[in-house]
Amino acid sequence: MLLDTASLYFRAFFGVPDTFRSPQGEPVNAVRGLLDFIARLVNDYSPTHLACCWDNDWRPQWRVDLIPTYKSHRVVSVIPGPAPDIEEVPDPLSAQIPVIVEILHALGIAIVGADAHEADDVIGTLATTATCPVDIVTGDRDLFQLVDDARAVRVLYTARGVARHEQITDEAVVARYGVLPSQYADFATLRGDASDGLPGVSGVGEKTAAALLLKYADLRGIREAAADPGSDMAPGPRAKILGASGYLAVAPRVVAVATDLELGTPDLRLPRTPPAPERVAELAQRWGLESSVTRVLEAVAKASG
Repeated sequence: MLLDTASLYFRAFFGVPDTFRSPQGEPVNAVRGLLDFIARLVNDYSPTHLACCWDNDWRPQWRVDLIPTYKSHRVVSVIPGPAPDIEEVPDPLSAQIPVIVEILHALGIAIVGADAHEADDVIGTLATTATCPVDIVTGDRDLFQLVDDARAVRVLYTARGVARHEQITDEAVVARYGVLPSQYADFATLRGDASDGLPGVSGVGEKTAAALLLKYADLRGIREAAADPGSDMAPGPRAKILGASGYLAVAPRVVAVATDLELGTPDLRLPRTPPAPERVAELAQRWGLESSVTRVLEAVAKASG
């Protein structure tokens, strides 16, 4: 089970009341919510391995170099020079992220990130190299490109909440968009995605993108047909594709998740008992999270039993 961790703790922060606080009065709603999400998912699916995939770089410069608008609307301030852009994260959430890290470490739950890459890229690499079935937990549609029934890779899509998540398989992607998961990255490139600052091809929406992929198989085939005066591509789509040639030359690299990162050999096994039980108890008491920590411990013990 691969968690898009930021997706989950953002959801927890905005979904769990901020009345949940530590004994000292600090907000812990994101921590509590994330732990409860993990407990629910482990209870429901009994994974043998679990990774909290991390955004070491939420807006990698190499993606911005290709498409400057990439996630630009999420930047709270841009600092000239080598300093990274700062993501717009509410202060009460920022203060909870180190607590999340500390508790996950104490529980023995792996945190995996990669420099200059997003959690999506970590997920892509782990899902592609896994030798067992994989569940990807995310609210991000970009990861639909990894769905693969033949390899038992599916997405547990949390857009409507963790409790009401949907299991996304090959059939679900086709039913939603009329394309195969293997075509989804090209589909997203054509359609664009305002939430990621991807403009897409002007005038090409989901239906046109799906129709073009159905006819020409992939973005390369679409671009070749548009450039060929003798092809049967209609004048309207042809003009739109040719007009977006600069964007289409670089966008696929931005949209495609990496699948070949050097991640070392992280131990993703879910431990039956935490490696630092005293530290777990200390942190649970310090932050007033005894019930949530207990739920995680019970779920993990049940899954590994």
